[in-house]
Amino acid sequence: MNSLASPDFAATMREVAAAVETELERLLPSLDDPAAKLNEAMRYACLGGGKRLRALLVIAGADLFQVPRGRSLRAAAAAEMLHAYSLVHDDLPCMDDDDLRRGRPTVHKAFDEATAVLAGDALQTEAFAVLADPQTHPDAAVRIALTAALARASGARGMVGGQAIDLAAEQRAAAGQPLSFDEIRLLQSRKTGALIAFSAEAGAILGGAGQEARAVLRDYAGDIGLAFQIADDILDEEGNAAELGKAVGKDAAAGKATFVGLLGLAEAKAKARALTNSAKARLAGFGPAAGVLQELAEFVITRRS
Repeated sequence: MNSLASPDFAATMREVAAAVETELERLLPSLDDPAAKLNEAMRYACLGGGKRLRALLVIAGADLFQVPRGRSLRAAAAAEMLHAYSLVHDDLPCMDDDDLRRGRPTVHKAFDEATAVLAGDALQTEAFAVLADPQTHPDAAVRIALTAALARASGARGMVGGQAIDLAAEQRAAAGQPLSFDEIRLLQSRKTGALIAFSAEAGAILGGAGQEARAVLRDYAGDIGLAFQIADDILDEEGNAAELGKAVGKDAAAGKATFVGLLGLAEAKAKARALTNSAKARLAGFGPAAGVLQELAEFVITRRS
């Protein structure tokens, strides 16, 4: 697979998902190890499911700068490991307390809570190990830039900070003080958006792109990250557990503020559409080479799961 040239976006997604799955199979620790249960839980969390949108962002972005596919696949796998870790921990009883993920039991249900915590920990550190390996890029400065960018996206100012805000929001909701639109936007820009932004920019980092190109991809990611979350809230309102592979309606039942709750269904859909249009417009300078990223922006708000 040397380029994402399929005329069918669904086929492109399948192509990327298969390639990343193969890469993850290769990179994840094997079951032939004294820590076999841990390794099995890591593989359970990371393999055999998901849309691989973050991986697609990495690879499509890298293709803009002619990055060799072996390098972008490794960065894509690292992003998916980090994402899987976040889902494992988010699903824990002390966090979002979910029993179902991608249509099957969550890791703490399939194994146990302690193993789920350890599997998440190990997936997180493995992601950084992959980025720091010379196979990802021969230039140490590029590897440092990648690991620093992922650290920012995943730490207190990124995904973990977003989860902390989300937990605090539950307490506020219980006290009758739900988050405002701007507060939800901040929460989601960290909890969901930060890793999406890393994934969009990672290919440019691998390709040695300038700050202007990197900023364009970050801004594009900011738009689709927010659109993604609004679409999630819409699906939580209109979708069903069979399609989504997870429980629906939990946030509303808990009294947590959502974009749909704040804006109403029609306005939330209009906001998601406006963000998608903005994201696509930002890519104009890349021309036809950004076709996959254009289609991905559209997919974010038209998906059914």
